[in-house]
Amino acid sequence: RNDILYCQDKEKRMREIKEELHLPQDKKIILYAPTWRDDEFYGHAKYKFTLQLDLAKMQKELGDEYIILLRTHYFIADVLDLSEYEGFAYNLSKYDDIARLYLISDVLITDYSSVFFDYANLRRPILFFMYDYEQYKHEMRDFYFDIHMLPGPVLMNQEEVLKTLKNLPDMVDKYEKKYAEFNNVFNPHRERCSEKYLREWMR
Repeated sequence: RNDILYCQDKEKRMREIKEELHLPQDKKIILYAPTWRDDEFYGHAKYKFTLQLDLAKMQKELGDEYIILLRTHYFIADVLDLSEYEGFAYNLSKYDDIARLYLISDVLITDYSSVFFDYANLRRPILFFMYDYEQYKHEMRDFYFDIHMLPGPVLMNQEEVLKTLKNLPDMVDKYEKKYAEFNNVFNPHRERCSEKYLREWMR
């Protein structure tokens, strides 16, 4: 599923995907992909979601340079109303192949979702927006490993997210070593296209 992240014609693929999704070619892309939270429901099959990012403020401060793609759980895909942010925020929660969204994104914002394991193959910035860290850790699912291993900063509020996005080169430099260590552990075979490797193995 990650072979597309290592395709030889990346730039061409990226242009084609942006055209398909009617996204501007001249803007950088933030992909926001939060995990599903078990406590976000009103009742059976009645789901809720409170977006913790202030899209109006993000558009005001980042809109000249960025657009943002939202990839939420399919349970709440129809809950989001982004009509107020047309041209800046796009709801792609129902888009089939998230790997194609990884490919066109310049930075990933996530939280406890596993999406960052795949995205790390691109060696692009990852921000961990964990505004409900204590609640999630103690009342919901806890974590599989120490968050200090994460290949990016853990951010607790909107201001920290905005500040980090405005200073991405500094963040990249700061986490360069940790990013490499993370990939060495979780993506050790990232240099080879798995389809090609499988074909060679089957000969």
